[in-house]
Amino acid sequence: MVDGAELARFAQERASVEPVSRNPVVGQSARNRMVGLVTKVTRDTVMAQVEVQAGPFRLVSLVSREAADELQLQPGSLVMASVKATNVVVELPRRAGAASQTDPAAEFG
Repeated sequence: MVDGAELARFAQERASVEPVSRNPVVGQSARNRMVGLVTKVTRDTVMAQVEVQAGPFRLVSLVSREAADELQLQPGSLVMASVKATNVVVELPRRAGAASQTDPAAEFG
């Protein structure tokens, strides 16, 4: 039997040495669910911050302390992370010869 916390550390190490593929996704239906291992749980009186290693991806979730306790979350817990994106951040890439990133309007001038 493998210790859960040791397995979580192993998953983190593997993620740092295995790059994420940049190839297009083929034949997969996105459902926004990822299986992962809890690597850290930080609890206070009201909330808990839960860190999950899901393959090469590190996810951080804020849940109620009550939920974290009921689920008995601890390093090594196997979990399913469901992601619902309510925000999308849009960034401008730096282009060769472009103006400073502090003046995005200059890029479209």
